Amino acid sequence: MIEKATDKFSAGEQGLGYIYQARLALLQLLQFQEDTSLYLEKDDDLDFIDVQGGKSLASLKHKAIGERLTDLSTDFWKSVNIWLARYKRDGRATSNLRFFLFTTGLVASDSFLTRFLPHQSVTTDDLKTLTELADAALASSTSKIIAPIAVAFDELSDSEKQDFLERILILDSSPRISDIPMLIQDKCMRSIRREHRQFVFERLEGWWTDIVIQQLTGTKQEGIFGYEVSDKLSSFAEEYKADNLPITFRGKAPSNEIDTDADPRLFVAQLREIGISSSRIRNAILDYYRAFEQRSAWARENLLVLGEVEKYEDRLTDEWGRYKDFAFEKLKDDSPEEALREAGSTLYAWAEFDTGQIESLRIRARVTEPYILRGSFHILADATPEPRIYWHPRFLDRLGKVLGVSS
Repeated sequence: MIEKATDKFSAGEQGLGYIYQARLALLQLLQFQEDTSLYLEKDDDLDFIDVQGGKSLASLKHKAIGERLTDLSTDFWKSVNIWLARYKRDGRATSNLRFFLFTTGLVASDSFLTRFLPHQSVTTDDLKTLTELADAALASSTSKIIAPIAVAFDELSDSEKQDFLERILILDSSPRISDIPMLIQDKCMRSIRREHRQFVFERLEGWWTDIVIQQLTGTKQEGIFGYEVSDKLSSFAEEYKADNLPITFRGKAPSNEIDTDADPRLFVAQLREIGISSSRIRNAILDYYRAFEQRSAWARENLLVLGEVEKYEDRLTDEWGRYKDFAFEKLKDDSPEEALREAGSTLYAWAEFDTGQIESLRIRARVTEPYILRGSFHILADATPEPRIYWHPRFLDRLGKVLGVSS
């Protein structure tokens, strides 16, 4: 195995810790009661508040594989230092605080910290109290980091020390950052088809990252509630059902600047030919981009049935042909250009504004996002060597001239 090179100035581990904080918070919030709220970087790494107002403060430690917690591990005592300050602030024994240490490391079997692990029952061999064990550990320390923590701990009475320590739970061997996505998919997405879970998770984590940033920057002042996560997960899951498809390009724009006058594509040339304004052409370019990229995303995720897009385009082409006949039926061979443009503009307006109300023109029953339909018309209008649909009644006759090549 090739060992990873390390650099004392590298911030990689610290950066990993921040990502771990957000991911573990998501995993835990999905497993708590839905009325539980979460704050990041408030009193501790994570603060969980239940509906009764009980607060659980969580410290997170993402450690190297094989690391162990011993009696004097600074990971534990630094967390204790934070918790002591909150415990004293909130009324000591009358406070409603609990304390959690999530660590990917393992508590050493010979450490008194094993007493803080879940389901650890005190036996007759455990003659010493938690207070006595903690006092003994602190007394044996020569660490300058731990020394002031020992002083702060000693400010508590013996009964307060015991009360404080009994509120602590260490969750060792916690999932590593790379394990969390699969845990969420396995534990929280069982109602979602297995082949879709990864994509649903990616969308959920994208939304989660945004809402975490909002809280950390102060845009979102209130806590993040478990029901918000549940609702968002349900919303994403609904998009992966048989009569629906996920919409992920709403509001997106191409990286290149949009130039409505110089864009050489056929569907844009068609719109210029009927005198569509620059602002509407810009909207058409956005619809084309979003629909094209959305189809590509669906294909990558294997969400489309074989031949589904082709059949959908056939439906659009057929419906376009019917309305074209209506829009053009009063035109004559010698109709002036103004009448030709007006007829083409009427046909395009139908495609742009009216077709969204026709349920049979949806690719699937619950896919109602306008850019899918509008963009699909533009994709058909951009087909080569000849567009499958057109707006100007004489566009096919002028195709060579419009594109500057022979038809």
